[in-house]
Amino acid sequence: MNIVVEFFVVMLKVLWAIVMAGLKWLIRPKEKSVAGQVCVITGAGGGLGRLFAKEFARRRATLVLWDINSHSNEETAEMVRQIYREQDDNSMNIFYADLKKNEILYMCVEIKNRSKGFGRDGQHQQNNCLCFPPPLLSLFLFLFLFQTTKAFLPKMLEMNHGHIVTVASSLGLFSTAGVEDYCASKFGAIGFHESLSHEIKASEKDGIKMTLVCPYLVDTGMFRGCRIRKEIEPFLPPLRPEFCVKQAMRAILTDQPMICTPRIVYMVNFMKSILPFEAIVCMYRFLGADKCMYPFLAQRKEAMNNNEAKNGI
Repeated sequence: MNIVVEFFVVMLKVLWAIVMAGLKWLIRPKEKSVAGQVCVITGAGGGLGRLFAKEFARRRATLVLWDINSHSNEETAEMVRQIYREQDDNSMNIFYADLKKNEILYMCVEIKNRSKGFGRDGQHQQNNCLCFPPPLLSLFLFLFLFQTTKAFLPKMLEMNHGHIVTVASSLGLFSTAGVEDYCASKFGAIGFHESLSHEIKASEKDGIKMTLVCPYLVDTGMFRGCRIRKEIEPFLPPLRPEFCVKQAMRAILTDQPMICTPRIVYMVNFMKSILPFEAIVCMYRFLGADKCMYPFLAQRKEAMNNNEAKNGI
């Protein structure tokens, strides 16, 4: 095809994609069913992971719960069992993984061998694996993202079926001072997710969906003490975990590629992409976002000093 003609065809496709994306904002797409689908949730022992587990259980998914803390994971499992009992269902499997012992790949193999819906001919409808990398991804856990994907992706590609969800953060789209390690891990998770999305598209596996979740600060206690300008705080309070998961579930079940919560995060990310760095600095200072983590860091340092004093260090 002539390159000029091809260029105009591409522009038409781009415009069509923009129109369709806009329509989805106005007309809510129908949510897909995940009943009977295998759903692997990492970090299921608390926070967003626990809430995701409960949401998928209500939709009758077969759950595989992973967490480094077996006690909290079992607590989540009992909550999910109660949901299943109320539905007269019994379709959950629980697997524990200790990241310190590098057992992830072994657990993946175990799930494939024993979990409902894996490795069974004629049951393709049951092979939808929803993978959640750790909501609180740190530098230490970054390899976990590669390991879980490496373990499950080949089967998903073979069947051209599945959905991979990466729970990242708005701090993976734009950063702030004082939390360089956290921001680096989130930027890395988003980069990995986007690259994998392009790889799946290039392989023409349209049955595998990808969703990137980038919420603003979630009120889980992780960054308690983080403060922006007091006049702005009422308009940008920390997100309630339940609201964050509700928005993410809607995106996942409608195959939305990316969800930012609240929607203003889209605008901030767009402005960061087009404005000069000094303009971004001015905006950060106006919002009080340039040093928003300093109160949190001061509290953590004080807590560490108090702990050392108690232990006589």
